[in-house]
Amino acid sequence: MYIIIVYDVNVSRVNKVKKFLRQHLIWVQNSVFEGEVTMAEYERIKNGIREIIDEDEDSVIIYRLRARPKRKNIGVEKNPIEDII
Repeated sequence: MYIIIVYDVNVSRVNKVKKFLRQHLIWVQNSVFEGEVTMAEYERIKNGIREIIDEDEDSVIIYRLRARPKRKNIGVEKNPIEDII
């Protein structure tokens, strides 16, 4: 499955969330990551995020998709993603 994660967390946890997600997904732009994952990886990511954030203060949204979506970027591309084989 393909997932997109967007987050809005307290500044004291931003770097922890970013560092964790960089181990699993591709950084797209500030507070946005995406990538292809297995169901086991998806569960590991969800559990890892829960350990880092404060669910009473922070917000993380995970979009689950069947396939990689087509994207159209308008403006500056923060982290160009090319099809890597």
